[in-house]
Amino acid sequence: MQMPTIPIAIVDDHTLFRSGLASLLEEFDEIEVIFEATNGVDLQSKITKNAEVKIILMDINMPLMDGYMATKWVKDNHPSVHVLALSMFEDEKAIIGMLKAGAVGYMLKESTPSDLLTAIKTIVAKGFFVNEMVSGRLLVALKDGDTKPLFTARELSFLQFCSSDLTYKEIADLMNVSPRTVDNYRESLFAKLNIKSRTGLVVYGIKNNLITI
Repeated sequence: MQMPTIPIAIVDDHTLFRSGLASLLEEFDEIEVIFEATNGVDLQSKITKNAEVKIILMDINMPLMDGYMATKWVKDNHPSVHVLALSMFEDEKAIIGMLKAGAVGYMLKESTPSDLLTAIKTIVAKGFFVNEMVSGRLLVALKDGDTKPLFTARELSFLQFCSSDLTYKEIADLMNVSPRTVDNYRESLFAKLNIKSRTGLVVYGIKNNLITI
């Protein structure tokens, strides 16, 4: 018995990349590319005629309406549709911004088609995709309603600074502590939350209203 295909859309302003990705994904029996769009405005007009779409592969930097605004619009108007962010860069601000807007995962454009297929199938099965860029159990914990750990006031201050462009040394200077002490704050939070990256800490803080952006 043939399994039903996963209907997806690709939103990217680079025609060659968008069309090439569509052709590669169409090689998989599990995937059906329903439509392509050049930006968020184009997406808005096309998704209303293609309500069967389940997952949108979303570029970030696009004219007229970028990935952040488009993702937020999708979550507000089509909450059952999942957005997987695609970017050229492993950028903490971009990852955090897209997750905050409502994306359920983040992948680099240099990923292989098979890795992208794995991400898409994981989103269908679990509702989110966690990889090395979106590390830790933060999304799972939020879905399962785990009891939130206790934090010290200094750990919370450090967590807020983590959402900035400041280096760890600059954070230490602002907090009037040594870089070693800041390292201790970071390692303590890593251990409490089972998270392994600064990005993971910031995403956890945003999702739990511990960080103001």
